[in-house]
Amino acid sequence: MSATPTFAASTSRYRERLLEVYLVMGVLFGIVLTKGELVSWYRIEEALRFKGPYIYLVIASAFAVAAPGFALLKRRRARLTGEPIAIPPKVMGRGVRYVAGGALFGLGWGIVGACPGPLFALVGAGVGVMAVVCLAAVAGTWTYGYLRPRLPH
Repeated sequence: MSATPTFAASTSRYRERLLEVYLVMGVLFGIVLTKGELVSWYRIEEALRFKGPYIYLVIASAFAVAAPGFALLKRRRARLTGEPIAIPPKVMGRGVRYVAGGALFGLGWGIVGACPGPLFALVGAGVGVMAVVCLAAVAGTWTYGYLRPRLPH
């Protein structure tokens, strides 16, 4: 019985050590987003108006890298922190929650002018007003976590 707490404690310490790696990777990702102009409202507007292929080519290249990577992880039943990586099948239901979530996401994106992903990159690039948006996003995430048990899933 003593092996389980030791394993859990070592896994917890391993995950804590990974936090620094995650921070560095996030900063590097933010730099790539900024330098690649993927946080630029003008690039995004260009894509949404179908005036340029740049964003679509970036998305295609990301998919070309991620799809084989996930397939390889799934086939090998890879373990990163001692726990198997499990990708559960998606249950669609009637799709109402996806339509509502997509509409809320699109509304927020349109009001703010940025997707949630690059918000932190924009703050790092010196767009200080996005700090308020980041705080609002964290507050919204916390609110969802608080209300989640009461929401229909």
